Amino acid sequence: MAGLLAGLALGLLSSPVAAQQPAVALAKDLEFPSEPVQLSKFSVPEMVLLKPDGPGPFPALVLHHQCGGLRRGQWRNQSMRDWAMKAVGRGYVVLLIDSLGPRNVDWVCMGPKGGVNLGRGVRDALQGADHLRTFAYVDKRRIAHVGYSWGAMVGLLANSSSFRSLQGNLANFAAYISFYPGCFTVKRPDGSPLDVVQSDMNSRHLVLMGGKDTETPADECVARLATAKAAGAPVEWDVYANGTHCWDCENLNGLSKVDVRGNRVVYRYDAALTRDAESRMFRFLEQALNADR
Repeated sequence: MAGLLAGLALGLLSSPVAAQQPAVALAKDLEFPSEPVQLSKFSVPEMVLLKPDGPGPFPALVLHHQCGGLRRGQWRNQSMRDWAMKAVGRGYVVLLIDSLGPRNVDWVCMGPKGGVNLGRGVRDALQGADHLRTFAYVDKRRIAHVGYSWGAMVGLLANSSSFRSLQGNLANFAAYISFYPGCFTVKRPDGSPLDVVQSDMNSRHLVLMGGKDTETPADECVARLATAKAAGAPVEWDVYANGTHCWDCENLNGLSKVDVRGNRVVYRYDAALTRDAESRMFRFLEQALNADR
């Protein structure tokens, strides 16, 4: 469900830029919501726009889901709904994005489907930020991307100036947070390699990982993030020693499977860890989005 497989980036766009656009066009642009709504614990997760009470301008977040999307059949992504509610409760405008459902794609855990690949996800995220900038109640300088698993990989690539240029130089986010990403080296359609972690990240970026995550292992990320940081990328990270993949996914607690690399994967929801990650997330956002104010 929310799991992420090592080969899921196959189908990334290849260079040059002219060759990229047809691949992106395989999945049509999203139509983002324009009217804010309210969510509750009983709401079905879907792409929505949320705002705090008042005229603003407020800081804003684009929240980007795991590879299982926001809902599939009877399954509901409660974690993404809960993160959206937490963020608006802390004074953020929230665009909870859905890269899959509007395109009739069930999941991308086994690889790209229906034209939805990581490159398309990056374009969704950047277009979502542009959409938020159209509202008077959004502070256009304080928009961040928060991604989970697949969405976390989207965020890492979106923060790369070279990869972002392939999307038509859409404006960057002011900050990023990536929860338990896969820091893999993946292949473009032409067979050339692409590292999900690039050293030309130019916005502040926090990466949170689990020490017991056997699906997107933290040690694979730490080595690449350290290389990027040494090259000047404004990235920082924390590893929660007892965290598994999707530690915040209460309705996936106990999920057991074998991933594409033959690893036994078990998800364990951790309420205390989730609360700590929430505190770390909003502390980072407060600092990163207010640094120049």
